[in-house]
Amino acid sequence: MTRKHLILIAAGGSLAMLLGAFGFEYLGNMPPCKLCIWQRWPHAVAVVAGLLAFAMHTKLWPLIGMLGALTTSAIGFYHTGVERHWWEGPASCTSAGASQMSTADWMDMSTAAALVRCDEIPWEMFTLSMATWNGIASLVLALIWLRALKA
Repeated sequence: MTRKHLILIAAGGSLAMLLGAFGFEYLGNMPPCKLCIWQRWPHAVAVVAGLLAFAMHTKLWPLIGMLGALTTSAIGFYHTGVERHWWEGPASCTSAGASQMSTADWMDMSTAAALVRCDEIPWEMFTLSMATWNGIASLVLALIWLRALKA
């Protein structure tokens, strides 16, 4: 497979992951939590890196795409641990953090937006959550980026 094909697959995979996330949010009526949003940004970086890799034939852009995929994979696996209660997540989106909030904080937050907790699993397939699937798929995308980097 050529370098361009590998870049197209890797960047296209990140784009597909982003479109899937937006589909769950807007079509499936599943608003994202803070960690879900954090997982989107590195995918966007990988998509942009893919576009720039076609324009500039350096090893920089596949490297950045690979780092984006690895970053979102790491956040996805971290999020999995938060969902499974293996460790605590950010205080602003977990039950532990929410229970320590004052009434005024609750009122401020309720007027801004609904709290979507990071430690709850809204959807899963084959007992794996969206965060876990993102971690796995993004790791595969990182390997494809690595192959493109070496091509």
